[in-house]
Amino acid sequence: MIASAFRVALIPLALAALPPPVLAHHSFAAEFDGTKPVTLHGTITQLEWANPHGWIHIDVKESDGTVVNWAVETAGPNALARRGVRRSDLPLGLEITVKGYRAKNGTPTANASTVTLPNGRELIAASSGTGGPADPEKTGK
Repeated sequence: MIASAFRVALIPLALAALPPPVLAHHSFAAEFDGTKPVTLHGTITQLEWANPHGWIHIDVKESDGTVVNWAVETAGPNALARRGVRRSDLPLGLEITVKGYRAKNGTPTANASTVTLPNGRELIAASSGTGGPADPEKTGK
């Protein structure tokens, strides 16, 4: 009986000794190019309110009339909430303007700095601490 109680007591200790799970996270520079700013105007088709980064998918009409679906990375839900951004601010079908930076791999993927709503409200959507550049319009660079 003492031996089985000892084994039961060891289980939490053994679990505590295991390393914590690692979430995939990356720096801005790993995927995005700070020298390639992009401004996108489009309609929200999907919203992924997830950690460690959120994603807004928007249909953008190109100058030749074709529609391209862009995936735009944002800060995670908690960071957005601290800035006053709620999931309900970004309903499907809403037309938005996104300022950010293009992906290095050439796909229609961007990292958002700001998202501007139809009423002019500007949401700060950038992830903090990723090494991404500051908004050039705000820093004067």
